[in-house]
Amino acid sequence: MNAFTGAALDRAGDSRRRDPAWVAEQRAHPAARAIVAGDRGVRAAGGGLEFIPLRQLNGAEPLLLGVDATGPLYVVDEDPVREGRAPMVGSRGVRGEPPAGSGTDRLSLRQAAARLSRAEGGLAAYAAALLNWHRNHRFCATCGHESEIVEAGLTRRCSVCGAEHHPRTDPVVIMLVTDGDRVLLGRQASWPEGRYSALAGFVEPGEALEEAVAREVLEEASVVVGRPRYVASQPWPFPASLMLGFHAPYASGEPARRDDELQDVRWFERAEVAAAAAAPDDEDWGTPGDPGGPLRLPPRLAIARHLVDRWLTG
Repeated sequence: MNAFTGAALDRAGDSRRRDPAWVAEQRAHPAARAIVAGDRGVRAAGGGLEFIPLRQLNGAEPLLLGVDATGPLYVVDEDPVREGRAPMVGSRGVRGEPPAGSGTDRLSLRQAAARLSRAEGGLAAYAAALLNWHRNHRFCATCGHESEIVEAGLTRRCSVCGAEHHPRTDPVVIMLVTDGDRVLLGRQASWPEGRYSALAGFVEPGEALEEAVAREVLEEASVVVGRPRYVASQPWPFPASLMLGFHAPYASGEPARRDDELQDVRWFERAEVAAAAAAPDDEDWGTPGDPGGPLRLPPRLAIARHLVDRWLTG
């Protein structure tokens, strides 16, 4: 299973959330607890997420993530609401990493995926994605007035025009283009030296996933692909994407950049990719480098790496 998945939780995304009595009962539940997150990341202790009794927390309104065998589980934003553009939880706007001085009791989302159990990594991603949505959707998109939290955190409602707004997820196709024993990979200028990955891009309005795959490959690499095959998906909470992974067979064209989105795009042979895959995981995401040097693949927590590994193993 991919990172950021596996949160074993009844999200209660049904009529229970619209029942004030049920919502109040969850808030008062003696076993109610919360994940705490904010600009510096998610709070951790003892090698795992820290679950704090809800009754011990004050401040921001708790948002109900769901219910498990222990009881209701919430997330609380530990940083106050501010005017202007809100930073992404765990990042202050920088690649999902906590700022310097965060201490050992805070984990960025990438750290959470690498160090926590799959279930807790999924909870961290869910919690951060929900907080990010609330941070950036305080005002009604219809009339501009400030909205209020309803359904225990799963919806925002405008008291002026009555519009309801729900958490959004942005679909992104990510595709590994293959041609026999070679694979097409690209890199952005902001990535570390030698880092290459699968091509990816947002799905546009009115577009099927297969159409998005073909369009993005042509736009980014000047290559035409055949019919893509769906492989797997992965939530990517930076801040709220859903990565939809495909393998796509090469059809025609020579790789060439069409714009500045990529710094380089080219074919790699199976032996070179296999050697890179055998190297230890590289968690460096934020040190810009050059295209040259040995090939470096994305860390194993990324669906791009899952696509590559799946291709290598046939």
